[in-house]
Amino acid sequence: MSGRSGACVPKSQLLKHSTTQAARYFTNTRWRWANQVIALGFEHCIFRDFWYIGCMKITDVMGCAGPIVLLLFAATWIPIVGPFFIFLIPLPFLYYATKLGLREALKITAVTLLIVGLIARVAGYPHVVIFGLEFGLVGLTLSEIYRRKYTLGFTMLWGTCATLIIGAVFLTLIALSQNMGPIEMILGYFQQNLGATIRAYKEAGLESEKVAQLKEYGKILADILAMIYPALSVVGSGLVVYIAVVLSKPIFRLGNIRYPDFAPMDQWRSHDLMVWGVIGAGFALFLPIGGIRFVATNGLIVMGVIYVFHGLAIVLFFLNKYRVPHWVRFGIYLLILFQQIFWIVLALAGLFDQWIDFRRIHKRAAT
Repeated sequence: MSGRSGACVPKSQLLKHSTTQAARYFTNTRWRWANQVIALGFEHCIFRDFWYIGCMKITDVMGCAGPIVLLLFAATWIPIVGPFFIFLIPLPFLYYATKLGLREALKITAVTLLIVGLIARVAGYPHVVIFGLEFGLVGLTLSEIYRRKYTLGFTMLWGTCATLIIGAVFLTLIALSQNMGPIEMILGYFQQNLGATIRAYKEAGLESEKVAQLKEYGKILADILAMIYPALSVVGSGLVVYIAVVLSKPIFRLGNIRYPDFAPMDQWRSHDLMVWGVIGAGFALFLPIGGIRFVATNGLIVMGVIYVFHGLAIVLFFLNKYRVPHWVRFGIYLLILFQQIFWIVLALAGLFDQWIDFRRIHKRAAT
């Protein structure tokens, strides 16, 4: 490619050169699978257009692949907080799909996943490609939802549904590959890690009575997880979408990309009729039918989280109203995050807001 004139080398010559270089690199290595993949890709013209995409689009590919690689390996290597980086993976895909359109974004996604696959294979973490593919589809789906100009509430709703469906499909496929059901696989993974933790404590000299207590607590946690896993899946999917919606706004501004014209987040409120769902689910908990109680429990958790975000919008309203400094806001958010009692306070604030109207939204709407 000519750097000064911007003209591209003929496609046939570039393809021939790329194939030769790739073959030389992989011929005498132990990664024979990579040689086969690249040869098959060139044979069927999978990568032909990717090499012939020009300087600007190569920059876009690197701009997408770089953050994805960093996020995936941060989620793998960093303890405790590392898995939370997975929630950020849809953002690069969402950014470039909105910037370039779905067709170009699909090409960039394919090349990004190829790069991630090669690096992950060399690093010994091939499973991270699955997360890249899953959350890449989430980012592309959100870009289409953005394009349809839904309200904030419907964007959250359809985005959560799409994320939930994508996650369920991937989870089911992985579980079936191991001849297990999705819930069975998750519980098995939980019990496996719990057993490893208990063995570590036992080898460290923990008393046998406390080891028995840990095993008992583990059984209780496994039962709770099996009971509320559907709600956790919905809440996790909604959290992925919420983070993408919130963080994509400043990222879009930096890239001079049009952000959806949502109503201010501090004005958002849950639907008034949802209170009847809370009342109905609360009464259903007293029924002796296990299936109904299962649905009611998960429904209450999901609606409770929605009311938590309703209460968070109320807090954001007053922070904006009184122009609270950013460092104070950061402290308040950390306090809410690590003190679960405030989650209950926010949920109650969201629930009773339709009657008390803390922000006087109903009054302004009536006038």
